[in-house]
Amino acid sequence: MRSHHRTTPRTARVLGTLLLVAAAGSVTVGATPAAAPPAPTPLGRVVPAPASVTPGAAPYRITRSTVIRADGSGAGRRVAEYLAHLLRPSTGYRLPVTSRGPAGIRLVLSHDPFGAEGYRLHSGRDGVTITAAAPAGLFHGVQTLRQLLPAAVEKDTVRPGPWLVAGGTITDRPRYAYRGAMLDVSRHFFTVAQVKRYIDQLALYKINELHLHLSDDQGWRIAVDSWPRLAAYGGSTQVGGGKGGFYTKAQYREIVRYAASRYLEVVPEIDMPGHTNAALASYAGLNCDGAAPPLYTGTEVGFSSLCVGKRVTYDFADDVIRELAALTPGRYLHIGGDEAHSTSHEDYVTFMDRVQPIVAKYGKTVIGWHQLTGARPARGALAQYWGLDDTGAAEKAQVVRAAQHGTGLILSPADRMYLDMKYTEDTELGQDWAGLVEVRRSYDWDPGAYLPGAPASSVRGVEAPLWTETVATDADIDYMAFPRLPGAAELGWSPAATHSWDAYKVRLAAQAPRWDALGITYYRSPQVPWPAP
Repeated sequence: MRSHHRTTPRTARVLGTLLLVAAAGSVTVGATPAAAPPAPTPLGRVVPAPASVTPGAAPYRITRSTVIRADGSGAGRRVAEYLAHLLRPSTGYRLPVTSRGPAGIRLVLSHDPFGAEGYRLHSGRDGVTITAAAPAGLFHGVQTLRQLLPAAVEKDTVRPGPWLVAGGTITDRPRYAYRGAMLDVSRHFFTVAQVKRYIDQLALYKINELHLHLSDDQGWRIAVDSWPRLAAYGGSTQVGGGKGGFYTKAQYREIVRYAASRYLEVVPEIDMPGHTNAALASYAGLNCDGAAPPLYTGTEVGFSSLCVGKRVTYDFADDVIRELAALTPGRYLHIGGDEAHSTSHEDYVTFMDRVQPIVAKYGKTVIGWHQLTGARPARGALAQYWGLDDTGAAEKAQVVRAAQHGTGLILSPADRMYLDMKYTEDTELGQDWAGLVEVRRSYDWDPGAYLPGAPASSVRGVEAPLWTETVATDADIDYMAFPRLPGAAELGWSPAATHSWDAYKVRLAAQAPRWDALGITYYRSPQVPWPAP
């Protein structure tokens, strides 16, 4: 997952005519960019790339008289209210939400075969209609609508407009059902407000899974009533010795609620049996020798382990999983399982054999880091692969064999998807144990072909983890996630046939004014033809 001692070498088709045109004017990798080429038309600048784009003639203009209509009530109306809330500050318009009568923007739930998250957006002189089979599809269609409007629509003060939505039709649905991002709140703690801010950024790019790394050697971040010292003591510090922090159950529920309102599912992780020093320091009985180690604020890994032979270890696991599962309505619970260097292989297998059924007992599906495939993955379990392009053949073969026997895969190759890797040697933040990961490297690979031999059906999606040994503020998150996060989202959402670096880099560049409007501080990679400031 994040060994700090390993070193590695530093080392399609295009979506229609619109994206081919948008790809003109490429720059030399690593060089200072030349003058930016003309920006693509609004329909051609959407990230992630839609499945199908058909340009139309006349645009729709949002005006003071525009009404937003969502037929019926419930979830569809809540998406309409969300859209109105987004548009009101910058337009200054009332944008009332109604369930009947004429409207300039309509959200329609239909039985058409869009899938659970797909949608169709049609825009013309008379209005905009977003049609979907489920509310999640309406929400994703709203994110596309945002990108069809000028970037100033993201401002929180009134702007002059005009607010034109390009005419045409977009029909869209995701390639993968699992499109995730992970935030490590253990190395450095982030408040509820900070997590909500990240959720909003993820939602813009149709990411639907928020993986929260809630425990590690440096901090325990969730209250557990049956083991109160885990949070009160184990959560009292962080990397570098700061004050740390933890989420009360009410705060965690608020994160879950807010994520759900943006159609993200929270995937909580309690890392076991290694990466457990915060727990071991909190309760001496979890240690084989009965002696609690001191709290830890460094960044080394692999030195801690729960005591596999003790009954109390499984009482602890049962209590923590039971309480966390009760707080989490989502399908998954992540049990970690990586870098258990202080646990013998035999003990590791024993531990996983005993803990995976606990997860099932409380109604959740197991996710583990790909080392889980070295044990006996439970039926239906998902393994999250974090190896590198040059990870050894034996380790990759172990993962592929598990996939061939039914274990699903989430792909997070560290030298492609880890958002905490440095962009270049001069990047102030981040690490380089997996190599340097510039924007093109993070985008230019195919999840469906990454692990030869793994059945295509075994790849459930992708996830971009952000470990926080060097990341402590909102600005730090922004800088490491942008511009790489949208590329990870596109790998998860867009059809393989749309994958083209030359087209993507121009669409990515067109996102910059939107990030400026949202206050996102991003890395201006020389590989991307950014517009002039």
